[in-house]
Amino acid sequence: MSRTCLVTGAASGIGAATAALLRKRGHTVIGADRDEGDVRADLSTAGGRAELVARARELTGGRLDAVVSCAGVAHFDPVTVRVDHFGAVATLDGLRPLLVAGTDPRAVVVGSVDSVHPTDPAIVDAALAGDEDAAVSAARAAVDRGEGHLVHSSSEASVSRWVRRAAPTDAWAGAGVPLNAVAPGVVVTPLTRPLLDDPEMRGLVERSVPMPLHGHARPEQIAPLIAWPASPENTLVTGQVVFADGGADAVLRGDRTW
Repeated sequence: MSRTCLVTGAASGIGAATAALLRKRGHTVIGADRDEGDVRADLSTAGGRAELVARARELTGGRLDAVVSCAGVAHFDPVTVRVDHFGAVATLDGLRPLLVAGTDPRAVVVGSVDSVHPTDPAIVDAALAGDEDAAVSAARAAVDRGEGHLVHSSSEASVSRWVRRAAPTDAWAGAGVPLNAVAPGVVVTPLTRPLLDDPEMRGLVERSVPMPLHGHARPEQIAPLIAWPASPENTLVTGQVVFADGGADAVLRGDRTW
């Protein structure tokens, strides 16, 4: 059965691979990205997030069957928390009414294994409180003190925790909408290629995200995992963060749980 799906970050990397896979399976895909696609919207801004929702409503007639929030950046800059946390949350909250109107609705956030790395509690707490100004200020302070690497890990940890909090609520589970996250390890994309091409940075990346099973991934390896929780076959899985990381989480955290 053909479904109508919206994928953010659809112009490249995991988002492009996911959109391509869904189309190959016969689904209608609305691709959203900052500079190209069916919907052009900058998810680092309130205006861009509102534009995404408005255009999605216009293009779909007010109903969606699946949303994959894949847009993300990994800069040592406050824009990362704006996109990776607040952009993702605004996408899912804003499109939730369209999902509720759809058939077998599903939602997936694409996060990162970086969520298990050290974080800045000030960024995480502010993000989970929905205070974007405070989260951005905390991120800027981290950058200023030479800890810009914490901005990405904090953004990914906070959005993963948001999924865990939101999924069992009346707004999501109560409305019959499973909400999950997929957390890849290192995936070779335009975002990561400059790091992996630099021998020194590549070594740092491999020490930070050890992937004993098959090494670095391709976007096409992540897309099928995203497609399953976004499909009607998923009737019970919700509130989960599924690591597609070649074993990195198991290496980094061992047998510890959340």
